[in-house]
Amino acid sequence: MGFISGMRNRSVVLIDPEIMSGEPCFAGTRVPVRALLDYLEGGDTIDEFLEQYPTVTRQQAIAFLEEASASLLAVA
Repeated sequence: MGFISGMRNRSVVLIDPEIMSGEPCFAGTRVPVRALLDYLEGGDTIDEFLEQYPTVTRQQAIAFLEEASASLLAVA
């Protein structure tokens, strides 16, 4: 059971045209989820990302990755 359990009806990602022009962001923040993916793609750790974006919690970051993984695997 991961962080996403109990969040089935509520994603950790919010898409709102009023926030960052509709770019997918971590809910409750103005931090685009793309920032986390860019950090990881660049070889940085989740901890390094969280240091730069303190409004995102570790639970949100992990839940996003789990949610993205589950979505990808559901299509496969």
